[in-house]
Amino acid sequence: MVRRVEILPDLQALVDRAYEEVILLLEDAIAKRGSATFVLAGGGTPKPLYEKLAQSALPWSKIHLFWGDERYVPEDHPDSNYRMAREALIDRITIPWENIHPMPTAGGDPAADAALHAAHISDFFQLLPGEPLQIPQLDVVLLGMGDDGHTASLFPGTEALQVCDALVTVGEKSGQPRLTFTYPLLNQARTVLFMVAGENKQTALQQVFSPDGSNETYPSRAVSAQENLIWLLDSAAGKGIPVQEKQ
Repeated sequence: MVRRVEILPDLQALVDRAYEEVILLLEDAIAKRGSATFVLAGGGTPKPLYEKLAQSALPWSKIHLFWGDERYVPEDHPDSNYRMAREALIDRITIPWENIHPMPTAGGDPAADAALHAAHISDFFQLLPGEPLQIPQLDVVLLGMGDDGHTASLFPGTEALQVCDALVTVGEKSGQPRLTFTYPLLNQARTVLFMVAGENKQTALQQVFSPDGSNETYPSRAVSAQENLIWLLDSAAGKGIPVQEKQ
C-alpha cells in the first residue's frame, strides 16, 4: 500500500484535487473491470466535489454509488447523507436507479437495517454467506474526518470500532444511532481517499499521524487500503503534517 499526503492551499484547491483523483480512479476501475464502485461520504466538505462531479463526463451507467455511513433518519431528512448526495450529484446526472445503493433507515431497527444492507452488499458482489466473513473490494472510498478523529460513523470509544465480523454495523453519537461500514470493509478497498478541511481538525490530524496515537481515541488512524491511502488536506487542517508518500 502507498500512503500519500497532500496539503492544498485552500478548500477550493482541495476539491479540485479530489476531483482529479476520483475521476482518474473511477476511470481506471472501469477500464480494468468494466464498472466501478464509489463510496460517498457525508458532511459539508465533499458537497462541492459532488457538484463538480455532476458536471463531469463520467459514464455513470458503469458506476455504483454506496455510502460509508448514514444517520438513522428518513431519506428526505435534512441530516441525511443520501439526501445531500442526491441534491448535489444524483439528481443532476443520468444514472440507473439500480446503481444507487443507499443505506436503509426506515425499518425502525438500526441493527436489522445494518444486517439488511450487509446482505445487500454481499449479494451485489455475489459473495457466499457463512463463516469466515467474505469481504468485497470496493474501488474508491471517500471519507472525511471529524475534529474528534472519527470517520464514517466510527466514533471514539464506541463498540462499532471492535466489529470485525460484519460489513455494516450500528455506530452512535450522543445516543443517536447511525449505520456505518466497518473497518474490515473499509480497509479492503483498493483506494481510500480522505478529504479534510479546517483548522479545527489540526489536533486530531496530529494524533492520526503520530506513531504514538491511539486508534480507539482517533479512529481515522485505523483506516487503511489495499493499494492507495490518500490524505488530501487544506492548509488550515494540514499545518504541521508532513507531506509524504510511503509503502
